[in-house]
Amino acid sequence: MKKSLFYLLCLAQLPLFAQTGANLTHYVKPIIGTQKMGHTYPGATVPFGMVQLSPETDTLPYEMNGKYNPDVYKYCAGYQYDDKTITGFSHTHFSGTGHSDLGDFLIMPTTGALQLNPGTATNPESGYRSTFSHQSEVAEPGYYKVKLDEYNILTELTASNRVGFHQYTFPKTDQAHIVLDLMAGIYNYENKNVWTFVRVENDTLITGYRQTNGWGRTRFVYFAMSFSKPFYRYGQKNYAHDVYRGFWGKFDQAHNFPEMAGKQVRAYFDFKTTEGEKIKIKFALSPVSTEGALQNLRTEIPHWDFEKVKADAQALWEKELEKINIKLAANDDMVSFYTAMYHAFLSPTTFMDVDGAYRGLDQNNHMAKGFTNYTTFSLWDTYRALHPLFNVIQPKRNADMVQSMLAHYDQSVHKMLPVWSHYANENWCMTGYHSVSVIADAVIKGNAPFDANHALEACVNTARYKLYDGLEYYMQMGYVPEDKNSSSVSKTLEYAYDDWCIAQMAKKLGRNDLYEEFIKRSANFKNVYDAGTGFMRPKMSDGKFRKDFDALTTINQGFIEGNAWNYSLYVPQYPKEMIALMGGESKFIPHLDSLFTMHLPDAFFAETEDISRDGIIGNYVHGNEPSHHVAYLYNWTKQPWKTQERVRMILKKMYHVGPDGLGGNDDCGQMSAWYIFTTLGFYPVCPGSDQYALGSPAMEQATLQLDGKTFTITAKDQSDKNVYVQKVVLNGHTLTQPFITHADIMNGGELTFYMGAKPAKKNYQ
Repeated sequence: MKKSLFYLLCLAQLPLFAQTGANLTHYVKPIIGTQKMGHTYPGATVPFGMVQLSPETDTLPYEMNGKYNPDVYKYCAGYQYDDKTITGFSHTHFSGTGHSDLGDFLIMPTTGALQLNPGTATNPESGYRSTFSHQSEVAEPGYYKVKLDEYNILTELTASNRVGFHQYTFPKTDQAHIVLDLMAGIYNYENKNVWTFVRVENDTLITGYRQTNGWGRTRFVYFAMSFSKPFYRYGQKNYAHDVYRGFWGKFDQAHNFPEMAGKQVRAYFDFKTTEGEKIKIKFALSPVSTEGALQNLRTEIPHWDFEKVKADAQALWEKELEKINIKLAANDDMVSFYTAMYHAFLSPTTFMDVDGAYRGLDQNNHMAKGFTNYTTFSLWDTYRALHPLFNVIQPKRNADMVQSMLAHYDQSVHKMLPVWSHYANENWCMTGYHSVSVIADAVIKGNAPFDANHALEACVNTARYKLYDGLEYYMQMGYVPEDKNSSSVSKTLEYAYDDWCIAQMAKKLGRNDLYEEFIKRSANFKNVYDAGTGFMRPKMSDGKFRKDFDALTTINQGFIEGNAWNYSLYVPQYPKEMIALMGGESKFIPHLDSLFTMHLPDAFFAETEDISRDGIIGNYVHGNEPSHHVAYLYNWTKQPWKTQERVRMILKKMYHVGPDGLGGNDDCGQMSAWYIFTTLGFYPVCPGSDQYALGSPAMEQATLQLDGKTFTITAKDQSDKNVYVQKVVLNGHTLTQPFITHADIMNGGELTFYMGAKPAKKNYQ
């Protein structure tokens, strides 16, 4: 007994790094980001899983009295930590987006008198929703638990890739109900549901589908729902047809009728339960058919062992988290890091059945041959750091994601790569054509087990598609004119960067003709720079800059999710040329300094619905992605130590372990990927190149698992005070510049930072 106690005491004194191998999932807190504007969800899923089984705390209408309802923005992931009620548990969710959709197939267990409407948060007893407490709530990778206080029902959720597994522990009652709400969803507005269909196969098996016209305008999801116990009664309410007409009027369709169809259908299934009895539900999804959903269900979870599915899900998470084994001084920092990895591995999501079948952009069914088909591409966000992160620690998945993008291109009537796509739909959201960046980054870094020449063709055709978002003007004039196409400066700058990516790819593949075409286009950023003001500025079709100009305003100034201050620093392909354009280091450095120290007027926050003061440092907007590379720009000046200072400040201010621990939308993992790279001490300022800019590692040691090789990063004497790099040694050689290459990492080896409390102004020579 004494020996065991001594062993435990010794174990407790070991550094966190030594303990992480046993259970890294212990550090993940999915509740982080569920408060304010993080827009994450706390429910159960597996890495890159097709099912995201999570609670909804409200379903607000997209419009009220014919106008946009601003409160709906809070519910992009369906869950807000401050809410007091739960309306049910649905199977599809975005993580951290600034737009909403999904929330398919909401299930709610209830007892007592049957109610088939959700009620309201202020009057929950008017519907099937229930109050709950965070004290009874548990959120872990692959597992979620909460008690529904209204009904004394314990809810537990877990999942495989394509199947959600519910376990509800009921009290003794003759009035136990499972409500299946096919009307509920995120991004609710009139006529979202095009059609829903439910078929009762037998007393334990239900199949059906849902077609919606939401953000994705033609979206189909099929399901198979299996109960562990037969129901003794079932029924439905079709809110679009209170009186049944025509031939179907011959039947009483409200009770025990085996088919239910309509735009606004809610179904229910009744049980009698003993005290503590568990009713389990397996709910499988398919993008193709109910037959595919059944095959997914029977293949992935052929049994009723809830604990096994939970253990399997958490083992999958453990395997992915072990791709980086890190030593951090504080437990909260371990939580932040591994939760960031968790969020980074939520999307893109699998979009095919177990046999490879999936629905394509052309609305036909296809087979993914030799790759996993993925969806949910928030590319305006994720090209910056998430996909570059995948090229390091998820290369196979990233290559499959590129192949998914190429399949999208092949199925596109426009012959364009995806912009913002999900569930066989293109949403055309945000600016640029950043699939190009993701593809070029993979090709340049040697992670291209696909037809690279076909990929180049797809990139080129995308960049030449004149009908897309001002591209015709851009190709003719070298910029997008603001009087012809809004957000013109953002588009010009982003097109120029993407064109540079195409040029690099063309050069590597020996297409000098394309290289010359697109390297010329990549210099178009100069065409919207106004030397008179020192900012990128909207230019009109007559070649003159727009007269009314405010560098701080975000609305109607030629920018999207940023202002002139932010976007004037967006030339990732040519940082040296940008600095020279802005007057050289003597003017650029004070300009960059002031970005972090200036005070924004109240009007700025009134203009932006998705940014709170919590997500801003000065005029540096970490909650919106155009600034994510900015702190690293000092590396192209003689003051790289300011990068080290800034990134450590951002880490502390923008991330913590509370439910509001993200300083803005996580945007499908981009915010989290920034955190991971920056904590490790390097960042991909310009995806499409093989270069990473060094920063200030906020850890003691980390080992990256790289398909048989390892890359170890050590920060000696690192602390909250010792944020400045004194020296960097790569495999025994002292670096003379604050950069490393992709090959430096992937070849394996050791990178050692020596840290100190004061800037080493000559540490890179």
